[in-house]
Amino acid sequence: MTIGQPTSEQPTSEQPTSEQPTTGPVADEPERPAPDLPRTVQHVYEPSCRLRPLASTDFDRVLQLERVLFGAGAWTYGMLADELAALGRWYVVAEPAGQDAVAVYGIGPKPVVGYAGLWFDGDVAQIMTIGVDPHYQRHGVGRALLEALVGRARKLKAEAVLLEVRVDNEPALALYERHGFERIGLRKRYYQPEDKDAFTMRLDLRDDHARPGTTS
Repeated sequence: MTIGQPTSEQPTSEQPTSEQPTTGPVADEPERPAPDLPRTVQHVYEPSCRLRPLASTDFDRVLQLERVLFGAGAWTYGMLADELAALGRWYVVAEPAGQDAVAVYGIGPKPVVGYAGLWFDGDVAQIMTIGVDPHYQRHGVGRALLEALVGRARKLKAEAVLLEVRVDNEPALALYERHGFERIGLRKRYYQPEDKDAFTMRLDLRDDHARPGTTS
């Protein structure tokens, strides 16, 4: 599952369509005003978010974001459930936090505004998806999700982190490159039904394990 549109600060992803979820964050979603926020708040609200594990109670909201971000390529409930039940998966969501969130949404549960997932096969970690609500793009939500996934990969002692990103998604490419990812290959017509190519990118973590003070 991949999600949302990466912006200069965060990726949202775009996913290839198939019966089984495939990997690779990347998608182009136009920036738009947040209809859930009062117009007077939209200009002054600077959201902060907290991350937590994705729960089954988040499925409806995540699938809603999937449809907004990917349209016909969105994951279904069954695909999402199968993905989370698979071995080696680790998924988190982002939700608004702090006094601004209380002022906008009140006391109580806050809506999920981003989600991301990782698959670790014992050697290499693969970013399965990063998706951000278009209303929250350009606020660092995607960056926080990406850093959480890379941090998890480091804890798992992964040798590297891999991902796919659409070749024309310049904001996402810039974000990943700022975090040390390098382009290592091209996957023709990876994203369907858009028929778009994808770069495979890699972040090498082997140097981390060799640094003094690290544990093996």
